Amino acid sequence: MAEAAQPRPLGTAFAPPPPLWKHFTPENLKKLEEIKKEASKGEDGKPKKKSWSPTELRALDLPSELQLLVPPAIPTSGHYSVFGELQSLSTALPSLKDQGITQLYPSSPSTETDQQALSEPSRPLNHAYYLLKISKSLLLNFLEFVGVLSIAPEQFESKVEDLRNLFINAHHLLNLYRPHQARESLIMMMEEQLSRTREEIEQMDKLKVEITSVLERLEADGRAAQSPAPEADDDDGKKSTSEQKAIEDAQLLWDLLDGKIEG
Repeated sequence: MAEAAQPRPLGTAFAPPPPLWKHFTPENLKKLEEIKKEASKGEDGKPKKKSWSPTELRALDLPSELQLLVPPAIPTSGHYSVFGELQSLSTALPSLKDQGITQLYPSSPSTETDQQALSEPSRPLNHAYYLLKISKSLLLNFLEFVGVLSIAPEQFESKVEDLRNLFINAHHLLNLYRPHQARESLIMMMEEQLSRTREEIEQMDKLKVEITSVLERLEADGRAAQSPAPEADDDDGKKSTSEQKAIEDAQLLWDLLDGKIEG
């Protein structure tokens, strides 16, 4: 009865925010800004410091309602809790042995004692081979689990433990490739960024060539216009060939620039 009376901790997929969020009011934020401005004033009375680190803020004599507004120090070791589960700050993947779980694949290539194995060079551990073996074992153990449930359901615990162990081993093997996955993802992102930059440079070079060619034609037409031009025929009243070409090139330049700006 005593155990039943004790409240059970509830675990939810979306945990509520910590109670300190109630201290993040506009009034408290304004007070914190005023304290930072006052503390950063120099001898001339003008604020000289624009940004404050959490360590510098914690060194100030803040009221109790404002201390919770300062971010805590970043932990460098130990553990933290996420949705009720204890997580380690270490980025190193713990071994299955350290977690008290039976490892179903070798940590290194198996060493044989016979002469044939000793004469062969050692090969790296083939994770894909053991993942395939574990996958087949999962299917077989699941069929055995269904058979146990149909014959003696009370003996299900051992098969459930076998399935759990197989899943954990497969998950641990996949986690060994996480650093490689992160490295390859970063390489892919950098290659995409480099490709986009090259395309932009190529487009800018093409535009430069087009504008340069038009400007060269305009320059040539301007020089031709400054030279003595032949008298125009008064009978037909048409413009000279050089003037007409200069107008067409100018119109072409404006059309080109308008098209690039709109595009």
